[in-house]
Amino acid sequence: MASTSAGVNIAIEKVNHHFTLEGEDLPVLENINLQVEAGEFVALLGPSGCGKSTLLRLLAGLEPPASGLLAEEGKAITAPDPSRVVVFQDPTLYPWRTVYDNVGLGLQIRGESRPQREQRINAMLDRVGLRQFARAWPHQLSGGMAQRAALARALVNVPRLLILDEPLGKLDSLTRLRMQQEIVDLWREQQFTTLMVTHDVEEALVMANRVVVFSPRPAKVVDVIEVDLPWPRRRDDPKLVALRSRILDLLGADRVAA
Repeated sequence: MASTSAGVNIAIEKVNHHFTLEGEDLPVLENINLQVEAGEFVALLGPSGCGKSTLLRLLAGLEPPASGLLAEEGKAITAPDPSRVVVFQDPTLYPWRTVYDNVGLGLQIRGESRPQREQRINAMLDRVGLRQFARAWPHQLSGGMAQRAALARALVNVPRLLILDEPLGKLDSLTRLRMQQEIVDLWREQQFTTLMVTHDVEEALVMANRVVVFSPRPAKVVDVIEVDLPWPRRRDDPKLVALRSRILDLLGADRVAA
């Protein structure tokens, strides 16, 4: 595999954002403040539609915030950059490229030699369980397999900032558990900074250093939970179970159940 990558510091300061619908502003993010240290893994949790994915789009440089600052290493984020790699909820594979060629696209653009590309692509396909499908076309893959290919394409590029927007939501339960561990293993090896949106409280606690809990839209930061547990983490660890209950309380799950 490639040499390790140093992650980046991310600063989010007084960020507000809205959409304009039928001439009226619909607030989505309200006064978001968050500091992410280089090499940290931060999970974003909140009700569906609260604005978590919008925040990731701003961090990726895909659109500017209505107000406030998003910065990488002290420099304002104003456009996409190769150092920031995004995996969306949908795989977005190029249909005219095989799985192998999709995964290796970034390496090819950067001009890596064919032997180097082959070694790295095959190693990553092994990690996501798609080596046998290297020459398959995207339309021949199941939804879960296509998402694993999209993850492989992101991870093989050794990003400095990995942005994950519910990347495991379409996987079956066993594959999802395996991919959670693979992502954590790669993150620990390569030390890239990671921001991940998920609706799965347990997934956030198993994978992340910190969990940021958001309110319903417009999203505000309700709390930031430190997850000071070693890896690999056990889902039945009493500390993890206690943190899960705390987060569910913050999300209002107890009121929903009542």
